[in-house]
Amino acid sequence: MACWRTRRTAEIGIRIALGAGCGDVLWMVLRDSLLMLAIGVLLGVPAALAVTQLLRDVIFGIAPNDPVSFVVAGALMLAAATAWIPARRATRVDPMQALRQE
Repeated sequence: MACWRTRRTAEIGIRIALGAGCGDVLWMVLRDSLLMLAIGVLLGVPAALAVTQLLRDVIFGIAPNDPVSFVVAGALMLAAATAWIPARRATRVDPMQALRQE
């Protein structure tokens, strides 16, 4: 997400110059990261359930479909995909410097 923000600095600068508020820019960045998270969850959870069935004999100490493991993994993915730091940096883009960059 930090790389995405860097590539779209000019667009963010133009949006801020045209009057977009910090909340608008913050929501734009977070919306994109949450969309990627939703796609990852929709593809990853069924894949993880299928793989745990295949690896049932290799996994020791937890059940193959342990709900705690799935919740913890989901929470870690949510924390990683939220991209709060790049979103906050995007709200601090100076429009003039962003436009001069290109």
